[in-house]
Amino acid sequence: MLDTLDRPATQPNPLLETATPDGKPRVSIYQPEQAGLIFPDIPSFATHAEERLYRQKHLVAACRAFAQHGLDYGFAGHLTVRDPEHPHLYWTNPMAVHFSQVKLSNLILADHDGRVVEGKYAINRAGFVLHAAVHEEHPDIVAMCHAHTVYGTAWASTGRPLPPVSQDAAVFFEDHVVITAEAGAVAVETKAGHSVASAFGKNRAAIHQNHGLLTASRHSIDEAAFWFIALERCCQVQLLIEASGITPQLVPPERARYSRENVGNEFIGWLHFQPIYDQLVATQPDMFD
Repeated sequence: MLDTLDRPATQPNPLLETATPDGKPRVSIYQPEQAGLIFPDIPSFATHAEERLYRQKHLVAACRAFAQHGLDYGFAGHLTVRDPEHPHLYWTNPMAVHFSQVKLSNLILADHDGRVVEGKYAINRAGFVLHAAVHEEHPDIVAMCHAHTVYGTAWASTGRPLPPVSQDAAVFFEDHVVITAEAGAVAVETKAGHSVASAFGKNRAAIHQNHGLLTASRHSIDEAAFWFIALERCCQVQLLIEASGITPQLVPPERARYSRENVGNEFIGWLHFQPIYDQLVATQPDMFD
């Protein structure tokens, strides 16, 4: 796959050259052109403490969302987000705690060496190896997600990238990579993590052959979590298409790039997660215990 830096240019969207009704730069075609309407907006923070709490809450919600979508598999699966004040440290879900039982009080803070700096629970060794290597080699990455999912694992066995069969799949067009290094190996050795980190490049997602899916965000845990959910769904759709025996019509490259840039940017990934977050807050109040 092409690295993100090598993407062919797309035609600019004239709408994005305008401002929102409140005078802010427009970052999405979905932002309303009419003033006074309720629409989610990315928050700003006065202190590191405020931003830390925001990231922690949304990390917990991402874990709960993974549980809702059936992305759990025993103790496998790790979600991480950098600490805003100490970028060499990252918050993650505790080892051997089900995604549905992750809460503020049992999150752990770890460094790149796998040492738990804050929290009572152990860290997942495989999660440390993969995530620490990616976070260390890519300081621009804020959050990362990995889980052993049904459709992602099945598709990863093919060692193939996902074709743009739909607008949803086009989000990952020229923005995901198939990683064959350490394919099928249990990632407990640091060299495995560095192999994956080096191959990840500037992409938002990776398909690790014989292992599964990984997503990363340079923006938020919200974005990383939603694109993981979306990528798993795209793998499911692709497997259904191939099972039908019918050759699909692909989205043409230029249209796929337009979809990626306009309905697959960082803001859109964050925005997609907000109704999930709100639903979880309303129905699972123990998240923030």
